Amino acid sequence: MPAERVTFEGSRGARLAARIETPADEAPRAWALFAHCFTCSKDARAAVHLSRALAGRGFGVLRFDFTGLGESEGEFADTDFSSDVDDLVAAARYLAEAQEAPSVLVGHSLGGAAVLKAAARIPEARAVATLGAPAEASHVLKHVKDSLEEIEARGEATVTLGGRPFPISRAFVRDLRETSMQKAIAALRRPLLLFHSPVDAVVGIENAARIFGWARHPKSFVALDGADHLLLEERDAHFAGEVLAAWAGRYVARDRSLAGSFPE
Repeated sequence: MPAERVTFEGSRGARLAARIETPADEAPRAWALFAHCFTCSKDARAAVHLSRALAGRGFGVLRFDFTGLGESEGEFADTDFSSDVDDLVAAARYLAEAQEAPSVLVGHSLGGAAVLKAAARIPEARAVATLGAPAEASHVLKHVKDSLEEIEARGEATVTLGGRPFPISRAFVRDLRETSMQKAIAALRRPLLLFHSPVDAVVGIENAARIFGWARHPKSFVALDGADHLLLEERDAHFAGEVLAAWAGRYVARDRSLAGSFPE
């Protein structure tokens, strides 16, 4: 089924562009909310392929562009990690009003860190999954390390990421540095599934080990053997989607008596 284009109001008032994927011949058994990677978009290959794999297994999926990225309104220079988390909460609120609250939160790379942070504010979410997520949000600063001195001195600098220019502000850097993930992960109180490639050259596999160590049970790890960080190969994203759908099914059964339980 073609993805439906929708928009909703983000955390800072900008209209955020989104797409909804649904199963072809049935009502969704549950809904997932997907957060894309740092400076990526909802139309990145991983986002598209994984969303379609989930839809093929009966899930409805909302994927959206964070403020200032992709087709969304707003200025990237005015955003930070905390505003991305706020955008996720706004997306969950929109989905609850338009369809059904998300039962599953899924995030890729920095989007994975964002869903881990946002989960406490989305009480309907029963399970969380990440793909290639960093243990700390500040991990992305390694991509701008050559410009950090200029950013601190001038308040902002334009940095080339993935072949595109992005304005990075002092407030953006400070927000990343002040964000601690360990406490949020330890208090997640949701089943957690970590996907990570052992050969990820962007976010090393040691990040998955740290997240896994901080998280409480039930927690699971799946190695995306041979995959690159961006999951550019459709088979890698499709595999992750298939495994995610099977795993999440334990926690999102329509009959809650059949769903899995987790520590309160």
